[in-house]
This record gives sequence, structure tokens and C-alpha cells, in this order.
Amino acid sequence: MPSSLSPSIKKSLLLAQCNEITEYFIYQKLAASIKQPHNQKILNQIAEDELRHYKFWQKYTQSEVQPKRFDIWLYFVVSKLFGITFGLRFMEKGEQSAQIIYKEITKFIPEAKAILDDEDTHEQKLIGILNEEKLNYVDSIVLGLNDALVELTGALAGFTLALQNTQLIAIVGLITGISAALSMAASEYLSTSHTENKNKEKKPLRAAFYTGITYMLTVLFLVFPYFVFQNMYVCLGITLFNALLAIFLFTFYISVAKNILFGKNFLKMAAISLGVAGLSFGMGALVRWTFGISA
Repeated sequence: MPSSLSPSIKKSLLLAQCNEITEYFIYQKLAASIKQPHNQKILNQIAEDELRHYKFWQKYTQSEVQPKRFDIWLYFVVSKLFGITFGLRFMEKGEQSAQIIYKEITKFIPEAKAILDDEDTHEQKLIGILNEEKLNYVDSIVLGLNDALVELTGALAGFTLALQNTQLIAIVGLITGISAALSMAASEYLSTSHTENKNKEKKPLRAAFYTGITYMLTVLFLVFPYFVFQNMYVCLGITLFNALLAIFLFTFYISVAKNILFGKNFLKMAAISLGVAGLSFGMGALVRWTFGISA
């Protein structure tokens, strides 16, 4: 290591070296865990890039550095649970602090700019080349989630004031949700059937399954408070909280996997769902008053 490098730069070099060897093992472990030859090839290629970066830093540190075992386990598990694209994009977002370190290092080691350029292209390279079923059908999942959140949140808000009986609201909401889930799945099947020749990777039955199951799971998540609690306003409050939680989690997933803005999409989806719920609550009051429904 050149004697001209300050202790802080030496520390940064060791940290960069540790990051590279950790990511090498993550990519390698993921490549060994999947069966698709295409994806395996890409992951192994990127793993080799990380190893090359590690050896570059090692020329300056003259040290062996151990990988972060916890990070290897964490990103591997996240990738297996939520998809490789999400897991690796999530990891790349965590590299933003490393990018700052690399830029600082280039002031003292100009050759490090090539490493920085490699790191900058990793994320786009993964998106453009990896082929993953979860992302092929993300539009179908979005369709099921969006419709369930908007329609059922609004319906439950309306039922709450119109019916004022938590068990009755739960049953009516569940029936409404199941019917809507089947309808949405059928619509997605027909829609995908007509565009199958344009999109060979998206099969009608599977697209319908993703839409239907997403809708149904969202229905259960929104309806269950009415089966548990007796106070209808407590139930409605928990349902609205659950809706916001579902929007938050899914928007975060999509923002990472698809590399799109989180805040704007979350606020838009939340505003639509809560707006429809508010209008439906008002309609429930109007129906109750117009027809003289009593508890």
C-alpha cells in the first residue's frame, strides 16, 4: 500500500475490499441455487467482476479481508423469498454509501474510476438481462392488489355505516371480495389471451392466478378485523390501516424491483384508496338515511 495514502483512505480501501468479497459470495451463492442457465451465467459473470474488484483493492491493502457472513445470508434469503431481482436491487441500494467511498478513493487512486464505473452499471445490467417470472407477472399482481384495495376498502367503508353489524359486514364483504376476485381473474385471463402472441412470457392461466390470488389475499387482509372485533369503527380503522400497510409494502417492493419512485406512487395509490373509502362511507350514510335502515 503506498505510504502516501492517509489512514482514512486505507480504512476506506479495506471497507471497499470487504464489500466486494461479500458481494462475490452473494452472487455466487445465488447462481448455485437456481436452475436457469441464462440467469446462472449472468450471476456468475457479475460474481467474477466482484472478485476482480476485490483483487484490485488487495493490491493496495496487501491484506486478506473476510466477507460479511450475515450480509451473505441476509441477501440470499431476501432474494429467495422475494425474487432475485428485488434482492439484488435491494443490495445495490445499500451500496450508495460505498459509491461515495469509491469517489473519494479515486482522488488518490485514479485507476479506481474503472471500478466505480463497473459498480454504476451493475443495477441496469441485472434489470436488462435477468429473466424472472415474478417480474413478468407484476402487472397482473398490481391489477389484483389495486382493484382489491380500492373496491373493497370503499365497499367496507360503505357497509360499515349502512349495516352497522360487524359480523354482517364481514360476511357481505367476504362474499363481495370472493366474487370480485373470481371476476378479476377471469378478466385477466381473457385480456392476456388476446395479447398472448405479443407477450410469449405471460401465460393466460398463470396471469389469472396471480391476479386472483393477490385479490383474494388482499380481501382477507382487509376483512379479518370485522371477524375479530365488535366495534365497527375500530374495525374500519384497522382495515384502513391495513390498506395503507399493504400499499406501503407493495409500493416499496415495486420501487426496488422496477427502480421507480416510491413516494409519488405510494401517495397516489393511498389517496385513491382512502378517497374512495371516504366517498363510500358517505354513500353508506346516505343509503342508511334514505331507506331508514336501523341497527
